[in-house]
Amino acid sequence: MFVRNHMSANPITVQPDDSINYAGTLMKEYGIRHLPVVSEGQLVGVVTQTDIFKVSASPATSLSIWELNYLIAKLAVKDAMTARVISVQEEAPVEEAALLMRQNKIGSLPVLNSTGKLVGIITETDLFDAILDAMGSNTATTRVVIECDDRPGELSRITGVIAEYGINIWSLVVFHPAEGIAHVVVRLQGENLEGVFEKLASEDLRLVR
Repeated sequence: MFVRNHMSANPITVQPDDSINYAGTLMKEYGIRHLPVVSEGQLVGVVTQTDIFKVSASPATSLSIWELNYLIAKLAVKDAMTARVISVQEEAPVEEAALLMRQNKIGSLPVLNSTGKLVGIITETDLFDAILDAMGSNTATTRVVIECDDRPGELSRITGVIAEYGINIWSLVVFHPAEGIAHVVVRLQGENLEGVFEKLASEDLRLVR
């Protein structure tokens, strides 16, 4: 799975001199929380709902509502944006994007192509969708968890049994709940699954479902 397959292409952008009010209006209109900031075709920053909130006046201010509106109207995107942009390449695997977001505690990443041009944006929601897709969660399949020893050849044994019964493996993910133990999570598509389960058990492959 690559970033290009799960990003939102051709993202809505703003320019540094656009007003904060304009950026906020775009976010509200399109139901988004992050806007890449572009100047002369180059990515120069990112502005978020949180950034806009931070530069807005405190509710405890003594300014009147008219004075507040006047000051906020004069604020530009460049006054609120984050200029140190963390981005990801469109050819990067999605787990690289997830790791960057996790390490930097951010909710989105601008996506660049090989020439440095902004081509998309990937968000936490996009990553959730990628996980659901990889796990086959939205498919008409049967989820099975098979416990086995964490050693060479075990995965081959499991898939061999499943193939023997003509069952299609829609998705397969391996987790390690404890040292020396593997949980193989598979989504199966086909008939006679009970026959598969009995065969797996006879091979000392434990079902956890």
